[in-house]
Amino acid sequence: MITLKQIQERIVEAIKHSGMTQTAIANALNIKPTQICSYLKGRKMPALDTLANLCKLLDVDTNYILCQN
Repeated sequence: MITLKQIQERIVEAIKHSGMTQTAIANALNIKPTQICSYLKGRKMPALDTLANLCKLLDVDTNYILCQN
C-alpha cells in the first residue's frame, strides 16, 4: 500500500535534486515560497494541479512521485 509519507518523500527528493531554489519553484508555479517549504517539511501536500505542474517543472514523472514505478 502506498502511503502519503512515501509520496511526500519523493516530492522532497525531486525538489532537492532539481537544483532550483524554493523561491524559483514557487514563482514558476505562482504559489508562495512558504508552500514549497511546507512540502519539504512534509506538512502539506500540493493540490493535484500544483503537483502536476511541479512534476512538469522538475521534469519528474508523476507516476514516480505517486509511487507507481
